[in-house]
Amino acid sequence: MDDAALGDSSDQDLLSAHVAGHPHAFGELVRRHRDRLWAVALRTLGDREEAADAVQDALVSAFRAAHTFRGQSAVTTWLHRITVNACLDRARKAASRRTSPVDDTERLEQLLEPHESAEAPAERKDLHRELLAALAKLPVEQRAALVLVDMQGYPVAEAAAVLGVPTGTVKSRCARGRARLLPMLTHLRGATRDNSGLGGGRNRTPGASVPPASEPRDPGPHDPAGVKGGGGRA
Repeated sequence: MDDAALGDSSDQDLLSAHVAGHPHAFGELVRRHRDRLWAVALRTLGDREEAADAVQDALVSAFRAAHTFRGQSAVTTWLHRITVNACLDRARKAASRRTSPVDDTERLEQLLEPHESAEAPAERKDLHRELLAALAKLPVEQRAALVLVDMQGYPVAEAAAVLGVPTGTVKSRCARGRARLLPMLTHLRGATRDNSGLGGGRNRTPGASVPPASEPRDPGPHDPAGVKGGGGRA
């Protein structure tokens, strides 16, 4: 496969080409999926630096483990599963280091995507900030399920495949998470009807991009520029 054909290749063909030694195939995969991976990581972890590190860890893991992919799910589902697992690992480690929840308004402000911070009405920014603050108080498993289903718009079955749990577990986590959110967000009910609440549809923020991250620890001989900081050349 030559470089000119990369853009027209399927995800699975790109992954196969990467395994076969193509130096740019994995970078094309990263270019296609980095924004959604980044959005999921950011909303699951609630911290830009942690999210960037989680995405980079996930991409390095996927880069190295590509030969284990057996096609039992879509490549994008496989990438999301690795990313969510990286986020959950980081969230659990962070929780074990904390004795009380972090309430950092400035950090929550940074969760707004750049175009939202610059262009969204002030009331929508306030609503979004309160939603994210409430979401951050949920157990990480419930948070991950709600991020995928309610914020990213994934069908329950696909979210279950990403999380590696039965669909009933995703439904249960979402139900419990919504029940825990409700008392915190009752005062926003009128606003959420006008501003769509948690649900924004899949890839709600297509303009988001992964910020620069640190150099991978051991990138390997064909490491694409995409792993470093989340994206290769288009």
